[in-house]
Amino acid sequence: MLAYLPRPPTDTSQYGTFCQKPELPPTPGALAEDSQQQAGTTAAKRSALMPNYLSPPRIGSIVPGEPSLPPSGGSVASQHRPSNPSWCPPAGARWYPLHALSVPNIPSSARGKTLTRSAAAAAVPAPEGLQSRRRKLLEEDSPTVQASKRQRQRYVTKVGKCQVNLGNIQEKKRFLSDIFTTIVDLKYRWFLFVFMMCYIVTWVVFGTIYFFDAWVRGDVGHRGDPEWRPCIENVDGFVSALLFSVESQRTIGYGSRMVTADCAEGVVLLMAQSIVGSMIDALMVGCMFVKISRPKKRAQTLIFSKNCVVSRRDEQLCLMFRVGDLRESHMVDAKIRAKLIKSRQTAEGEFIPLEQSELNLGYDTGEDRLFLVEPQIICHVINRHSPFWDMSAESLRREQFEIIIILEGIVEATGMTCQARTSYTEDEILWGYRFEPCMSLEKGAFRVDYSRFEMTFEVQTPAASAKELHELQELEQQELSTLSLYWDHLLQPCAP
Repeated sequence: MLAYLPRPPTDTSQYGTFCQKPELPPTPGALAEDSQQQAGTTAAKRSALMPNYLSPPRIGSIVPGEPSLPPSGGSVASQHRPSNPSWCPPAGARWYPLHALSVPNIPSSARGKTLTRSAAAAAVPAPEGLQSRRRKLLEEDSPTVQASKRQRQRYVTKVGKCQVNLGNIQEKKRFLSDIFTTIVDLKYRWFLFVFMMCYIVTWVVFGTIYFFDAWVRGDVGHRGDPEWRPCIENVDGFVSALLFSVESQRTIGYGSRMVTADCAEGVVLLMAQSIVGSMIDALMVGCMFVKISRPKKRAQTLIFSKNCVVSRRDEQLCLMFRVGDLRESHMVDAKIRAKLIKSRQTAEGEFIPLEQSELNLGYDTGEDRLFLVEPQIICHVINRHSPFWDMSAESLRREQFEIIIILEGIVEATGMTCQARTSYTEDEILWGYRFEPCMSLEKGAFRVDYSRFEMTFEVQTPAASAKELHELQELEQQELSTLSLYWDHLLQPCAP
């Protein structure tokens, strides 16, 4: 937590928290000039960091609604000279710096910026060539054109499917070593084809062997001979041999066809077919059960919001999205994590395509472990360790990245681990918005209205990056410490 606190100034003798006796006490006039010069420098830095911060109008250099200084024609320093300590502030009165009490008026819509820019362009006459060029730039900033430009290949689709095709695999025999997973991963049409062919092929193969044995022993040539002892009764052709194969493997047993005691090879074939049939039943039934009860289908009832939003929460800039579960049977030990997919170039010139970096969703505080009973808003705080630390609302439009969200948990009904995925690109992030609440209190329970799951509303959010906001906050704290020292020197003659 100490890393997030603002660092104290290096010169503690001048900007310290506690009053210290200076070696050479400066005059109030010099203090006033120094404070005005530092206030001008701070205001210039503030305007450079956050051009969208506007101060409220002032009347006579006095902030409306706040305590003011007594009216006088002179400056503040001339009103409070040490040689004339006759006037003192009333008891209980507090003095406030004028520029420290201004409330920022932050436009949070990029559309307002475009309108302001177009209005300023219309006010100043320009040549026809500049007007056409400006009109072209404004048209390129429109959402339709931006959406058409940003149509690119996604790494993960909105439904969680990874758009990665594996090619030129040399050792394909590795798939046969894990035949169970290979069969389960097949599509349903191919899975059903393999399921049927396993039984049909074994029936045909053993039926052919039975017919070949009957033909070699001469059972086919002695058809209808009552004195002939066949190997398998009533098997005198290929069709009858195929029927006997099906009856033996599926244990149907109609009773008209059976192996006699005079045929040893028939008994061996019957034992082999029974063992092979049991193995096929175990494999195919197991694959069918796993295929139907896969937790991948459970992930269809885990939903994510269509867009991400960026706004302030607890005086920090945050990236937020919403997750929900449509089933009443909840996920056990649900965990969520996020990955940032972005290409970059290293300092040595190496280009890394689709580099994966972790986004902290509260791993150190345990906020990434969810009790997913109602829709929850997941928050990523944009701090020094965040990859969005230097990103503002304007730079967001020029970036190309993708945020992968992974929600994992155990299915309560089956005990299997389920994983749901989705992704957000840079054009699916709304700067200056929040999610609308979707829960209400009813008689004896809470009600979740999923029709409001995707709804957002606009809020006042600075368009600057989190780094610029932090620098501005440090400047304001340094300015407040300087002003407190200045007011202490002004009030020193009035001390008893």
